[in-house]
Amino acid sequence: MIGEVNSNKFLSVFYSIGSKPLDMWDQHVSNGRVYRMTDEEIQSYVLEILGQNISTTYITCPNDKKKSLAVKMPILVIVLKNLNKYFSFEVQVLDDQNLKRRFHASTCQTSTHVKPFACMMPMKLDEGWNQVQFDLADFTRRAYGTTYVETVKLSIHANCRLRRVYFCDRIYSEDELPKDYKLYLPLHPTSSSRIHQQSRKVDKKIPSNH
Repeated sequence: MIGEVNSNKFLSVFYSIGSKPLDMWDQHVSNGRVYRMTDEEIQSYVLEILGQNISTTYITCPNDKKKSLAVKMPILVIVLKNLNKYFSFEVQVLDDQNLKRRFHASTCQTSTHVKPFACMMPMKLDEGWNQVQFDLADFTRRAYGTTYVETVKLSIHANCRLRRVYFCDRIYSEDELPKDYKLYLPLHPTSSSRIHQQSRKVDKKIPSNH
């Protein structure tokens, strides 16, 4: 298993704070850029992924194609900022049939398409910062009628500002999250100290047992 484990309930595979946030990731950039910057809203480091084509600018984990993430936890959470441009991410899982399935979620996708080894689905983001929750076990069961075993690979594509990517054993409320997993605004006399995060779930309109 790759990443930083917190209490055996949370596994972080990306955090924008630190000396080497992309240590486990590989970068693919074409007509775009991947760089760390300070977000004006949270006044902290984030990773900005920008590209003219969302399919050609992205980061992927693990950085060795021969290795697997081998993450058993079924919930994937991506904390990101909506840049009001097309955005997508893709996760590859292994099921109990020993088959690898890809789930591709995109803001430019308008309908769900399930193929034998790939499922494409639409995703909507709110303005500003979002917390995208993706139940891998549920999607695997609904799309293919099989049981989720582990996550093999994860790719985050343009366009977004990325704060953290982690796995967990279940969906947690904001109050249940460890302190380092919450996103805060700087203190101001006239505003709340914590940023309002919207938990966005990817469209679950998937035909069952394909």
